[in-house]
Amino acid sequence: MRHGLAALALLACSFGVQAQFQAPKLSPIGEKIEAAMKSDIRSAAEKERDQDRLPRQTLEFLGLRDDMRVVELVPSGGWFTKILAPVLAEKGELYVAIGTRQIESLIKQLPQLAKVKVAQSDAKLTPVGERMGLFDLGETSLGVRDADLVLTFRNLHNFTPQGRQNLNRAVFNALKPGGLYGAVDHTRRHNEPDNPENWRRMDPVLAIKEIEAAGFEFVDYSGIHYRPDDELRYEVGRKTVTGNTDRFVLLFRKPL
Repeated sequence: MRHGLAALALLACSFGVQAQFQAPKLSPIGEKIEAAMKSDIRSAAEKERDQDRLPRQTLEFLGLRDDMRVVELVPSGGWFTKILAPVLAEKGELYVAIGTRQIESLIKQLPQLAKVKVAQSDAKLTPVGERMGLFDLGETSLGVRDADLVLTFRNLHNFTPQGRQNLNRAVFNALKPGGLYGAVDHTRRHNEPDNPENWRRMDPVLAIKEIEAAGFEFVDYSGIHYRPDDELRYEVGRKTVTGNTDRFVLLFRKPL
């Protein structure tokens, strides 16, 4: 009898420990994002970066819903596009804008991206100096109205101050009142002057100041991409830091 009671007690303890360490139940949008992350349109290399880029946590924080009209800026090779498209395919809309050449080719190749619309491919990106990846952007439109959410991932640093001003104005004009603007980028030390090591980083305080100047209200920030071992000193492509950079995640709202 005593052995039976001991076994029951041990079993109860094991269930308690198991419950304690069980992953929390995902929200409905979290489940959709996780399903999209497993999609076969994503390569093994893209999926491998999930542990670093945390797409579910990032998109949940930025307020993504499956019935939204969403604009992704400078989508590049479509790392986030391939997650957003399945989530929005049934009830929402996904647009890509500015720097869309690479993703336009993918849209033609992949049936799963057939509903993605190219809203603005003609924005004038002008290379600045000899530094590859730094652009000026003239006054432009995103080619969308009444968007619910505009997203930019690690792109603010690619624009000159005037280019960012024009970009933020275009985002403001594309959003409906109450619409959200989410920005993610590699963190630079506050007020640090430009140098060869930090040019692909962005000062989050400056980002907030510039985006508020375009008319936005600051809503919140997230520390999900805080990396204590990133000293904010080195170029983000260096082996010692690549894939493990500290990044800010900022959320803004267009006033009602």
